[in-house]
Amino acid sequence: MVLKTWEFFFKFHHLAGLFIVSFVTAALFLSQDINYWNVIKNQVIINEVQPAENDNSSAVCDFLSGKWVYDNISYPLYKERQCSFMEDGFACEKYGRKDLKYQHWRWQPRNCDLPRFNGTAFLEKIRGKKMLFVGDSMNRNQWVSLLCMIESSLPPSSNKSLILQGNLYYFHDIEYNATIGLYWSPFLVESNCDDVWHHRIKGRVIRVEAIEKHAKHWNDADILIFNSYAWWLDPTLKILYLIVQIVIWWGAFNTSDGIYKKVDMLRSYEMALNTHRIGWKFMSIVARLNSSS
Repeated sequence: MVLKTWEFFFKFHHLAGLFIVSFVTAALFLSQDINYWNVIKNQVIINEVQPAENDNSSAVCDFLSGKWVYDNISYPLYKERQCSFMEDGFACEKYGRKDLKYQHWRWQPRNCDLPRFNGTAFLEKIRGKKMLFVGDSMNRNQWVSLLCMIESSLPPSSNKSLILQGNLYYFHDIEYNATIGLYWSPFLVESNCDDVWHHRIKGRVIRVEAIEKHAKHWNDADILIFNSYAWWLDPTLKILYLIVQIVIWWGAFNTSDGIYKKVDMLRSYEMALNTHRIGWKFMSIVARLNSSS
């Protein structure tokens, strides 16, 4: 199960990266003068699969090498007002945004083609599987966007549900027995901003050795997508320790016996990733032993 999980993770991490790059690039375009749109308004990419430069392009295709093209025929992939999963925090059009042309940009690899996203084909690919986004609002944005893209391909009568359980949201499609979830864990390890609703906290504190509380919700996932946005907001982070008889334990939040130490962001991130790697392996072994007993 562990090998299977990481196999899917590495297959999908490029896709997750591409999603994130697309949102950042769109934001950069929108920061330019509005007259820029007069330059590209006549550029149209027709909804056709263009022939590749050579017959073997699929074998050497690098999806990270290419350019952004403006497509006002086959994009956008969904309409914001028609998506039942859209949240107010991401609903730009609902709250008056007029310049929506950023939705028509798509990524075109240099030597190959990306087929237009098809929600039912995607669900078929993950039939019987569980896909989980783990992280903060950036992954939440990606999760909502993916659900909107899928919903636009499904008939209105499709049997689907959206459930919230603590830090875990998940969408489940009955027909495909496919689950696409979001687990709120901004630092992956435990922190004082893990609450789904009350996480805008000044003076964030992390426990770099504490992962079990969160990771137990990921252990049965077939596909995992992590993001690390929250780590890059401050040059240093507070780490919580608890010292008892010269032995270092990892303290509890809001206790008088905790010792706080400011650590450089990259160093604390490295410590958390080591916990993530080692703790994940340990929990996977325990889960495997429990399932075989």
